[in-house]
Amino acid sequence: FGSSLRLRCSQSAPASSDATATMSHRKFERPRHGSLGFLPRKRTKHTLGKIKSFPKDDQSKKPHLTAFMSYKAGMTHIVRDVDRPGSKLHKKEIAEAVSILEAPPMVIVGFVGYVETPRGLRALTSVWAGHLSEECKRRFYKAWHKSKQKAYTKYQKRWADASKDGSPMAAEIDRAKKYCQVIRAICHTQVGKVKLGQKKAHIKEIQVNGGTTAEKVDFVTGLFEQEVKVADVFSQDEMIDVIGVTKGHGFNGVVTRWGVTRLVRKSHR
Repeated sequence: FGSSLRLRCSQSAPASSDATATMSHRKFERPRHGSLGFLPRKRTKHTLGKIKSFPKDDQSKKPHLTAFMSYKAGMTHIVRDVDRPGSKLHKKEIAEAVSILEAPPMVIVGFVGYVETPRGLRALTSVWAGHLSEECKRRFYKAWHKSKQKAYTKYQKRWADASKDGSPMAAEIDRAKKYCQVIRAICHTQVGKVKLGQKKAHIKEIQVNGGTTAEKVDFVTGLFEQEVKVADVFSQDEMIDVIGVTKGHGFNGVVTRWGVTRLVRKSHR
């Protein structure tokens, strides 16, 4: 009985010493390298940024758009005073790099109504405007010049016929007012006004916040085929989030990619 006990103890001893041998810890703490906000760090599928979340809806306000599309024109630098109490730079001037964006007016060409479900939002209905510009239609084609360019011609005819009798697409608009909780406007940029040499507009859904669902729908339908300027969405000196895609730096090592520090030359032999 005693010998079997002794045997059991002798078997379990090496396992614990192994565990202590493999464990390690760092001597000093340090902040992590590289922001987790930019993960996964790989080439993007879509160069147009994706809006992952819109501002929280406040129904007490008037209906308004919550985002705008613009194009990067270039960069410059500004000199500004730092207001950071406790920092060495507090109340001193620093030069900072800034991007300049060109924001030609967007055109609203439709809306999508969403229903809130336990699994997230579900698109219930969408309504488009009676006329779409060529810039917008080009987005629906891979090769515009080879195609028959018939996109939305039947929808346009339906819209024209319905507008003779009264309000076009009334059934779908009423359905959106009755059942939907979230309304997002379908907007496209006027890429021809930016000197890019591109003719195909970029299209995005932009959420409408403020007011009841019926007020949101009326707000969007009132803006169909009309231009929306940046000044209508954002005010001067307002703090906003910017979504964009970097030019990328190709295949690079850990120092460039994550900004880790190189060891000094004499650190090891």
